Amino acid sequence: MESALALASVTAILKDVLENGLASRAVTSALGGDAAVSTLPPDRVKSGAEERCQLNLFLYAVAPRQTLHLNGERPLAVELHYLVTAYGQQDLQAEVLLGHALQLLHANRVITRDGINAALSGLSQRRQRGQTAAPLAALEHSDLGRRVDRLEIEPTFLSADDISKLWSAFQATYRPSASYKVFTVPVEGALAP
Repeated sequence: MESALALASVTAILKDVLENGLASRAVTSALGGDAAVSTLPPDRVKSGAEERCQLNLFLYAVAPRQTLHLNGERPLAVELHYLVTAYGQQDLQAEVLLGHALQLLHANRVITRDGINAALSGLSQRRQRGQTAAPLAALEHSDLGRRVDRLEIEPTFLSADDISKLWSAFQATYRPSASYKVFTVPVEGALAP
């Protein structure tokens, strides 16, 4: 496995949770159209007149996480910080989408090894049908499910000041958002100093 694929693998798994959850709840038909899930930087998500009904999952920070020493070595482990943002053209679309995202991430706050493998396997199946972009195709080499027992998703609180700083740094128009951290994601082959 390419250890560098761990970050992208986790993002793809969370995206899969949101996409499958919205589909199984028939949220798109309740909103009167398609609701996509993207993983773009907020400044690249179309807003204003071109805005569409969608959730955006953005990895905005990676922080070190303390781990146990294994055989005298301490593998590098990180916690990933995500911003889930809702967009919509019509009144209340963004709020409906964000509410569903909150419920889905709460219901899936622990993703087991089986869930990790199922999500990554789904990406491989999409690739075989020619529906996967090159970066996602690279994830077929991910063995995250063999390296971790589970991913834990936890909501985090950002103050109004923190939110303002984030959106200013993104240079994007603010939209309703929620923040989460996912841990522990070990990255093999690297030792902490």
